Amino acid sequence: MSATADHAEERTNPAARLGFEPGQVVQEIGYDEDVDQDLREGIETVIGQDLVDEDYDDVCDVVLLWFRDEDGDLTDALVDAIGLIDEGGQIWLLTPKTGRDGYVEPSDINEAAQTAGLSQTKSINAGKDWAGSRLVTPKPGKR
Repeated sequence: MSATADHAEERTNPAARLGFEPGQVVQEIGYDEDVDQDLREGIETVIGQDLVDEDYDDVCDVVLLWFRDEDGDLTDALVDAIGLIDEGGQIWLLTPKTGRDGYVEPSDINEAAQTAGLSQTKSINAGKDWAGSRLVTPKPGKR
């Protein structure tokens, strides 16, 4: 595929910007009627399979965590999500954008991620109503 085609896909499929890859197991947590269906479908298209739900009982490559301010303690949610990913996995934390119901302050995301032992490596516009933060576990030996 040409570089131009890659860039075109990134514009039309927001999941391509998030770095998902074919064959990845992506576990979705926090699904509700307000999630971005286009983003979900785009991820499924890229990975070539359905997202797995909260009942999935094996480790996954990526956790897709939809989180709103009223969903409880973000640090606890992130710690729980860490237990679901394989070593070297990542968490995409999706929160409502500024001015939307359930908005989470960036400082709260940063503090919760650090407390949970995660590093924020990327922030993106993940859809009309959602912002995404890519969180990763430290590399082995770098704690």
